[in-house]
Amino acid sequence: MNIFFAATSLQTLPAGHRFPMGKYELLRQRLAAELPELNLQLADPATDGELALVHTPAYVQAVVRGELSAAALREIGFPWSEGMVERARRSVGATVSAARTAMQHGVAANLAGGTHHAYADKGSGFCVFNDVAVAARLMQAEAARTRKQALQVAVIDLDVHQGNGTAHIFREDPSVFTLSLHGAKNFPFRKEASDIDMELPDGCADQAYLAHLQDALAQLDQRCSPGLVFYLAGADPHEGDRLGRLKLSFAGLQARDRMVLDWAWHKRIPLAMAMAGGYGKEIADTVQVQINTFSQAFTAWERWQNPQP
Repeated sequence: MNIFFAATSLQTLPAGHRFPMGKYELLRQRLAAELPELNLQLADPATDGELALVHTPAYVQAVVRGELSAAALREIGFPWSEGMVERARRSVGATVSAARTAMQHGVAANLAGGTHHAYADKGSGFCVFNDVAVAARLMQAEAARTRKQALQVAVIDLDVHQGNGTAHIFREDPSVFTLSLHGAKNFPFRKEASDIDMELPDGCADQAYLAHLQDALAQLDQRCSPGLVFYLAGADPHEGDRLGRLKLSFAGLQARDRMVLDWAWHKRIPLAMAMAGGYGKEIADTVQVQINTFSQAFTAWERWQNPQP
């Protein structure tokens, strides 16, 4: 199974910054040690032309040239640097590579990604460019060019925060179906309308969460027939997350991942995964949630390679 990543050493944050950049390297090290069957690859950066499939040229150039306003940088939450730009490009590139690979082999992933708060013309919430939106547009363009057919895409966003940027980008586009399960009272406080939004109360635990997810997937079945799924497997619904406000256990999150991966497998829909958010009070908890997710994804990938008759 191919996993693509952007080198986090590219972007250095000030001491005490609240974004846990170190989780990515910890995850990469543990995956290499515990799941050596995974093929970890450094992603190529997305080009300006690829970013412009979603983002306005003015916004792309402001990011690249370091011309974002102080207010725009505050909304993103990162100081500008050349490293920030390069990591943002490679994070998009990782999801693009994961999507291309999934179309051939069933399942692939970005070690990070899921930057769903980025809009076409601005970043927000630690999200510079919207990796899933760019990858969706690029896969649609490639399907139209190489297979001469339209590609329907579904985004299953299970980060604890609503994917407002993704929802807004595709709000009037029937070719991309957006589904989000998220905390009702959590960031962003002004939500956008996804095709399916399931808002969860603070303290929502395993049983209720999984029932809502099952209902959401049933609705998706009735309303969409995708040829590619992007799955944002956020670790932040975990009960130990400092920003999540939900109460899912490690086992509950594994059941969540299995439900999505099994749903895609039974329908033979290729799935590209991004890890999205995770802000554990203990960074080891976030990494463990993600290790469990990759273990479930690898099992799903094996099923794709050895399909039962």
